[in-house]
Amino acid sequence: MNLLLQTIHSNLKAQIAVTGSKSETNRLLLLQALFPNITLANTSNSDDSEVMQKALNADLSFRETRDLDIHHAGTAMRFLTAYFATQEGREVVLTGSQRMTERPIKVLVDALKQLGAQITYEKQEGFPPIRIKGQKITSNKVSIPANVSSQYISALLLIAPKLDNGIELTLVGEITSVPYIKMTLALLNDLDIQTSFEGNIIKVFPKQEVETKEMVVESDWSSASYFFSLVALSETASITLTSYKENSLQGDSALVEIYKKMGVISNFENNTLSLSKVPNFKPEILNLDLNNTPDIAQTIVVTCLGLGIGCHLTGLHTLKIKETDRLEALRVELTKLGATISVTNDSLTLQPSNTINHNVKIATYNDHRMAMAFAPLALKVPIIIENADVVSKSYPDFWEDMKSLGFFIS
Repeated sequence: MNLLLQTIHSNLKAQIAVTGSKSETNRLLLLQALFPNITLANTSNSDDSEVMQKALNADLSFRETRDLDIHHAGTAMRFLTAYFATQEGREVVLTGSQRMTERPIKVLVDALKQLGAQITYEKQEGFPPIRIKGQKITSNKVSIPANVSSQYISALLLIAPKLDNGIELTLVGEITSVPYIKMTLALLNDLDIQTSFEGNIIKVFPKQEVETKEMVVESDWSSASYFFSLVALSETASITLTSYKENSLQGDSALVEIYKKMGVISNFENNTLSLSKVPNFKPEILNLDLNNTPDIAQTIVVTCLGLGIGCHLTGLHTLKIKETDRLEALRVELTKLGATISVTNDSLTLQPSNTINHNVKIATYNDHRMAMAFAPLALKVPIIIENADVVSKSYPDFWEDMKSLGFFIS
């Protein structure tokens, strides 16, 4: 499905209910599988969360091996690898899309093997599909490179309370994506599971049962990023988003401070976030280290293009192994629009420019964030988003919400 996006005005006004955070939902779904007396509210309706839920609910009562296809869902692949490694007597093969079979899993598998897990590769060493034979795990000391995807680290921390001796996890080297690790630990703490994070050592203590509790998922900050972009690129705007907390567990809440530099005002009241535009704001070149928040890099660089300003973004090494190589994808698509952009293995530099090519077809590479990050440019020029239904991976209602803001989508 290719969509042409255009608008006749750039005065935006709407109230939008954004789906629950995919990051929080998938962590809580795994914790609910371990502690079934937890109930969840405002969960994400994303494809990734539905795939995760389906895999956790799969009937594994029979003795034969079950093949579980998690499609493009990277978070589900990492979290489920750790979960099924601890499920005694169960055997599964975790597989996914073609792109998933190209995304590395070796760091996590090696860490689980340190603990005594039984996992083998079905095809290529280091990549899905993988065969997991669930074991009782009693070892608790494990080390893992600190500069890898935080999802590997969170996967280990989430299963830790159900292990007889918990986990003592040593992070080797410089730690990246700290907010996502802290989110995981905060959710464990909400269930009265004891944790500590001192220096490069994280400990999660065992807890076989938790009290019955409803866990309410905050709305997704990564999804909010597209509305920050829209406000920055608008003439005037008043957009209200629900349900958001000023003191969020999600690292992408850094959007508030980042977009202040692009003329966006954020106000919190009664778990709603209101965004408005500073009149006649003149933004300057942005220099940002996104080591803790790489998922919002695509949105930021597209906003900068729309504002005609340059940016230099660093800390982006994890973008190479996402749904696509996001750095290379950004270079190709922004160049089509007339941008001058260069990328390295962990950084991106965009030169200031006041021209944007019209009616460009943006390829999305099976990556939901490519589709949504480029959509706000329709405030400046008509733009075509290829394979636009890829947004269902994290935000199925995105195009309907764009229509509610006055965009023409055909």
